[in-house]
Amino acid sequence: MGGVSFPLLSDFHPKGKVAESFGLYLADAGITDRATVLIDAGGTIRHISSVGPGGKRDMNELLAMAKKLDAEYEGETKDVAKPEGLPAGSVLFVKSNCIFSRWAQAARANLHLDDLALKNVSEDADAKAELENLGGSHQAPALLVDGEVHYESGAIVQALGERCGIA
Repeated sequence: MGGVSFPLLSDFHPKGKVAESFGLYLADAGITDRATVLIDAGGTIRHISSVGPGGKRDMNELLAMAKKLDAEYEGETKDVAKPEGLPAGSVLFVKSNCIFSRWAQAARANLHLDDLALKNVSEDADAKAELENLGGSHQAPALLVDGEVHYESGAIVQALGERCGIA
């Protein structure tokens, strides 16, 4: 969203509990409605909208709304603490034109993990060889932390969140 960083919420267990509290869990289908909830810095819900499970959001409209709510907020705000980050030597391996690699990179950005090294195995043969040597495969995205290689974007996002104390 134009460089705006915001916390993301996972509603995994108990499944749909948070969405249900906002009236956005579609129990019959076992899924959460595709919705946007904007909460101000004081914790007040300022906007909820749904586009339905197959709908698309107007990201420019949402960005404008979020900026407007931010400008209007007059309460006290706190700086968001930067996560401690990851141990030295941690690397996120990605591939060009890969949606799963983009998701892993978005998590890196949203968690402000600028110090997490990024290596593209599509463009750097040495990075590809390094990943194969570490994990036995050049599959990316892959996250190397403390000598352990995590594959699959979901597992990578979970590992990043856990390391930052938010998962």
